[in-house]
Amino acid sequence: MNEVLIGSLLAGLATGVGAIPVLFIKRLTHKWRDILLAFAGGVMLAAALLSLIPEALEFGTLTHLIIGLILGALLLSLLENFIPHIHVENLNQSIQIDQKAMLVIAAITLHNIPEGLATGVSYASGQEGLGELVAIAIGTQNAPEGFLVALFLIYQKLNRFIAFIIATMTGLVEVATALLGFFLTNMFDGLVSYGLAFASGAMLFIIYKELIPESHGDGHERPATHSFIFGIILMVSLIEIF
Repeated sequence: MNEVLIGSLLAGLATGVGAIPVLFIKRLTHKWRDILLAFAGGVMLAAALLSLIPEALEFGTLTHLIIGLILGALLLSLLENFIPHIHVENLNQSIQIDQKAMLVIAAITLHNIPEGLATGVSYASGQEGLGELVAIAIGTQNAPEGFLVALFLIYQKLNRFIAFIIATMTGLVEVATALLGFFLTNMFDGLVSYGLAFASGAMLFIIYKELIPESHGDGHERPATHSFIFGIILMVSLIEIF
């Protein structure tokens, strides 16, 4: 219990750590935005394909994996359809000041639901090192996300310090979803494989639907691709270490 709480808290707070540069940087170029997004995508892809999915198969069957993957992707699709939101990568969107907080929080919630669940389920699996590994992967992905969220809020004329605080708070949503995933997995036998596959499906949805397309829309495909590969290499290295 203490481990999942600490792991999810550190992963969530990584959003705030990533937002620190907005206190000093006035503007982020499209090139660096794309590089950050692609790097995050590489980290999450390696975590999903090389850690979560193999563990899901170890704890269950191929049927469990398929069902979990489909449910994870389906949930994210439904959330996108029914929850009003914007994508934090679209920094140039113009929205009314009274809508801003709701839209930004909704967008980050969509991203943090599967991430928190992945952390909680990984700790609940009992597999040595898996929870820590996934928490590190999520934290590594959260850092550039926190930067983009805070930068977006600054573009909407918010005070830099307030933008930093809001970005930090959005990451803490993962603590609640991590605890939910942890308790549900412990309460119901056989849920570990479904939970790991579910988290994988949701993460893969985010990677292909959000991160990769957004990192290839401004003519910086080559450095974004290099960054994506570097993210994979980093995550594979962490998997080997743990």
